[in-house]
Amino acid sequence: MQTLRSGIFYIGFTVWTLVWAFFTLLTVPMPLSARVWSSRLWARTAVLWLRLSCGLSYRVTGLENIPDTPCVIVANHQSALETLLLWCLFPRLSYVLKQELFRIPIIGWGLRLAWPIGIDRSAGRQALVQVMEEGKLRLAAGFNVVIFPEGTRYPCGEVGPFSSTAAGLALRAEVPLLPIAVNSGCYWARNNWRKKSGKMDLWIGPAFAPSGKSSTLTEQAESWIRNAVMQMPGEAAKP
Repeated sequence: MQTLRSGIFYIGFTVWTLVWAFFTLLTVPMPLSARVWSSRLWARTAVLWLRLSCGLSYRVTGLENIPDTPCVIVANHQSALETLLLWCLFPRLSYVLKQELFRIPIIGWGLRLAWPIGIDRSAGRQALVQVMEEGKLRLAAGFNVVIFPEGTRYPCGEVGPFSSTAAGLALRAEVPLLPIAVNSGCYWARNNWRKKSGKMDLWIGPAFAPSGKSSTLTEQAESWIRNAVMQMPGEAAKP
């Protein structure tokens, strides 16, 4: 049943993405707000279809912690699911992502339209400077900037080492740093195309004020996320 439902999800997701890609091309000459609306519609519809086809939904804790002003979002990364879910919670997002994703047919083209920050991870300090400069522009325009500080996906229950890029941007732009923890990998494993039914958790922590050193701010966010992941349900759903 799990295999069947996962297959149904991918069929519907593929069809929806193709339909969305056709109509989203019409937003190219439109204002940025139209392109962002289109990206959010794609993600929210995909999340709804995931619940209907696979029985996988989500619950959010800590909505009251979201600042009223733009912020830098720092989150652990376990699957593609959280990249969709964040669109359900925030109307304006700019993801920091690797440039290779832009080369993915259809989805990559759509990613470009939502004003992300595409970096070359082999560029070293140049990539960091790019995030700082372009991140400030996004934040000033009212976008929340999303950074996955582990740099790659980790399995259910695990959290990798954090880079200090998100904290550095928050300090430079003088905006809050908002930690978010997820256990999506317990249901949408990175090396398994089959999706498990259940209810994943997304916890939003208290925002950290942009003060002190980036290393200290990074440690605070990382500690909160690690503790949250350890306390989350979902152990029974591990692969």
